[in-house]
Amino acid sequence: MGIATREVYDEMLDRAKANKFAYPAINVTSSQTLTAALRGFAEAESDGIIQISVGGAEYASGSTIKDRVAGSLGLAAYAREVAKNYPVTIALHTDHCAKQNIDSWIRPIMELSAKEVAAGREPFFQSHMWDGSAVPLAENLEIAKELLALSQKSNTILEIEIGVVGGEEDGVVGEINEKLYTTAEDGLKTVEALGLGENGRYLTALTFGNVHGVYKPGHVKLRPELLGEIQAEVGAKVGKESPFDLVMHGGSGSSAEEIATAVRNGVIKMNVDTDTQYAFTRPVVDHMFRNYDGVLKVDQEVGNKKMYDPRSWGKLAEAGMAARVVEAAERLGSAGKRMK
Repeated sequence: MGIATREVYDEMLDRAKANKFAYPAINVTSSQTLTAALRGFAEAESDGIIQISVGGAEYASGSTIKDRVAGSLGLAAYAREVAKNYPVTIALHTDHCAKQNIDSWIRPIMELSAKEVAAGREPFFQSHMWDGSAVPLAENLEIAKELLALSQKSNTILEIEIGVVGGEEDGVVGEINEKLYTTAEDGLKTVEALGLGENGRYLTALTFGNVHGVYKPGHVKLRPELLGEIQAEVGAKVGKESPFDLVMHGGSGSSAEEIATAVRNGVIKMNVDTDTQYAFTRPVVDHMFRNYDGVLKVDQEVGNKKMYDPRSWGKLAEAGMAARVVEAAERLGSAGKRMK
């Protein structure tokens, strides 16, 4: 199946909204984590979204190079080739682009994609996120309008964030306070600025107490029912039922009940990063501890090449992360629903 076209991506999102399920959006930083995500989607029989943050893109270009555009395009090219061998459909997405990174990251990629589209080819990514959570709402929406127009030219979908997500994501820090909850007024201003699809399709991350990372129980108060309230209030004023295609950020560590409530209220994409990072790393730690004298040349011995060969522990890391992707797909209801 491989990487979705824009038309197929639209169909994926429409199916999710109509049938009340959501796609896991898995952050990757390397060819190996990307392969793990593909494997997880295939094992879950779920289509899905693979996404790259600015930090992940820089890392993928080479930790001493840090070329965010090259890293993004490199992983997209790798995904396009490798995904052909997996029986699922995948959309590629750039995640959390803050204001200071627009001109050095997603704008160049979108402009390059626009040239590809003009030449009759597919864009490099199917969607891009503008993270305006650190700027006032008026400025956030003004920038979103500009990027939505560029998104139209590049035949991509724009994701926006209305509200603030707590914690830290690629240098953008949100305090954990009342600002973590988007209001219906914010939602109405979004529709007034961007329309209801006639100016280009966009996904909306309305915040309901979301926090990046994982925190101990009780530290974060999620209110997923708020999403339904905003959908209803804004929908009544604009004459459209459930007007927003919603995204859930800070999904790692959320309870099954919180996720289910968010999906019932229109979430069709949920970001998963922290949990999959741990799932990738944990089996490697286990391997190193169990095979200490094999992975290290201690006491003048030579070690065991089979134990320190990166493929030996890399396979374990891939399997661990893939299993967590399967879990995410099951929780979100996308498991077993791949497009035929």
